[in-house]
Amino acid sequence: MYSPPTESADQQRMTDAFTRAVNELGVTVDGPEVWGWFGRTLSARVRCRRYGRCWLRLVSAPEDKATGKIWEGNRLAAELFDATVTKPALYESGGDGRNGYSYRAELSQYIPEPVLSPSPVLSAGAVVPPDAWWGSLRADLDSVAKTATDRVAVRQEWADRSVPRLLDMPAPQITKWETAHGDLQPANLTSGTPYLLDWEGFGRAPVGYDPAMLLVYSLLAPGFAQRVRETFPILGTEPGRVAQIIVTTELMQSASRGDHPELVPALRALAKDLA
Repeated sequence: MYSPPTESADQQRMTDAFTRAVNELGVTVDGPEVWGWFGRTLSARVRCRRYGRCWLRLVSAPEDKATGKIWEGNRLAAELFDATVTKPALYESGGDGRNGYSYRAELSQYIPEPVLSPSPVLSAGAVVPPDAWWGSLRADLDSVAKTATDRVAVRQEWADRSVPRLLDMPAPQITKWETAHGDLQPANLTSGTPYLLDWEGFGRAPVGYDPAMLLVYSLLAPGFAQRVRETFPILGTEPGRVAQIIVTTELMQSASRGDHPELVPALRALAKDLA
């Protein structure tokens, strides 16, 4: 999951590209390397003369796939949300290509707060943040939801194909839409403020999609999950049920590829309740 690439050549390729980004931006590495999902990203804390302590993130993709929603997400999110939402500011970004791969380097504000969880799946017994944390999160998600965008995070066509196959139930019709962060899980939320991290997947989604994602990733921590439900009453409505079906389907699809097998029994139980 969050680990270097499985192939040593890919690991070296990413490390070399990260070194190029460090040199081009004129920054100095000031912390350990942090690998993203299956080595798709490589990040580290750095220091730079203009901004002080920063976070440098390098993302890579084959040249023919280095386009579209995920590739441009953080840059476009900065334009829409840096002044209105509690998120790290994006200072600079740029890219290059080499030997069939494209790279994008993003220099952002460094947030000296731990995330809620090192894994997207929240573990049992996780600490439930205080009221102010939940109030800040709800205000930010309300602001995001009201922001216009033509980006799409979820498509009805995908639901029509995937829900029957993965949950053995008819796909719900999504009738209410709003803008969503798109990956609101514990590894993308800091435990103190909170800051909302990793905006590459934001876009239009079913109403209640972000709370539904946080809920579903928290199913193994009942106390936290209950607080999600209390903070976001949309989850108790029909649109919230639809959002939970969509997110549960997405996570079952991810599990079919080997991600988070420990969550599968809880996903199946939730799907049964939502049917």
